[in-house]
Amino acid sequence: MDEEYDAIVLGTGLKECIISGLLSVAGMKVLHMDRNSYYGGESASLSLDQLWSKFRAGEEPPKSLGRGNDYNVDLVPKFIMADGKLIKVLIHTDVVKYLEFKACDGSYVYKQGKIHKVPASDMEALKSPLMSFFEKRRARNFFIYVQDYEEKDPRTHKGRDLNRMSMRQLFAEFSLGDDTMDFIGHAIALYKDDSYLDQAALSTVRKIKLYNDSLYRFAGTKTPYIYPLYGLGELPQSFARLSAVYGGTYMLNKPDCEVVYNDRGEACGVKSEGEVAKCKFVVGDPSYFPGKSKVVGKVARAICIMDHPIPGTVDAHSVQIVIPQKQVGRRSDIYVFCSSYAHNIAAKGKYIAFVSTTVETSVPSQELEPGLALLGPIEHKFIHVADYECPLADGKEDKCFISRGYDAFTHFESTVDDILEMYTRITGKDLDLDNLSLNQTIEG
Repeated sequence: MDEEYDAIVLGTGLKECIISGLLSVAGMKVLHMDRNSYYGGESASLSLDQLWSKFRAGEEPPKSLGRGNDYNVDLVPKFIMADGKLIKVLIHTDVVKYLEFKACDGSYVYKQGKIHKVPASDMEALKSPLMSFFEKRRARNFFIYVQDYEEKDPRTHKGRDLNRMSMRQLFAEFSLGDDTMDFIGHAIALYKDDSYLDQAALSTVRKIKLYNDSLYRFAGTKTPYIYPLYGLGELPQSFARLSAVYGGTYMLNKPDCEVVYNDRGEACGVKSEGEVAKCKFVVGDPSYFPGKSKVVGKVARAICIMDHPIPGTVDAHSVQIVIPQKQVGRRSDIYVFCSSYAHNIAAKGKYIAFVSTTVETSVPSQELEPGLALLGPIEHKFIHVADYECPLADGKEDKCFISRGYDAFTHFESTVDDILEMYTRITGKDLDLDNLSLNQTIEG
């Protein structure tokens, strides 16, 4: 281990593995270490035995659940937008060849005690029970405007400057009601609260177009989401494989990793088992850098094992349900995510459902109840609360480039934003995903 590297990456969470892969592809010599004996960190997918060991230490999983290795239970459940930033990173790095994907079956939104399919086009809006007859017409006009809008073609702007107009003003121009604004903002644009309403409308229009583009990215899909077979733990492992192909070195089960600093307070290496590996900078999750990050919030998640699909989803094997904040008197949304044996993440006949939200009270488990109430009978439930941490500095002075925690969102767009921002801080270069070719195919 007594060697010199360009970068040492600590932790094998998805963010760290993508950064490791990108740096390796860029020609850097990378050492990647983790205190755990498995890949994934916070974003790992656990077998049944690992799940019980983490949450019910000392107990054995019931035999009725089937073989433990048939399970790949995500700790941070998220779907992938089919035309989103993570897909572009997968294609840019060619990691896509290591993975297989399956489309998500259903996308729903909660309103007044019931769940409804999310309308994602002008024609679906006309059929949706979410809106009255006249509201459907207004929503259809709004969706047509957004679908036709092209940033570089002023003719499609219809005299509107979306950089100056707020989203609240744009909604008002189409006379949309509060409930319609609610499902568009939270179930299509995927905001977790209403702060977007008073921000420039362009960002929201981009998000709605992303939802629509993702919906039609692959033939025959019913939602804009896809999900890897065998769980999200396949993602960090695949990026780890990429790093190894480009010369990266991996060391797992290193519980005593300690960052070493020089006289100027700059990270210059990592010490483990009495040896020091030298480097120009260190990348990692907050747990490896005591005192260099702050807790800015908490995320509550429930993991539920069931023997049935979520009621009201037409027996969908995989589904997302968004519960907008206003529907349950909260400041932030609640997210429900479900997958099943069809994605090779559970034994035959079993479903894994997750409920997540940003913590707002001193009783996080109660905050998950509106989502849990939608699931029907639950065989086994595990609730955990994680800190959401942010670095105190950008890393340019102390050479410690620290990732943020994982938010409550059930998609990866904000996760990739953090990765791209870290890559720019580290290298001084932007990774321009918008100009990457998407003329490649993904299996599944």
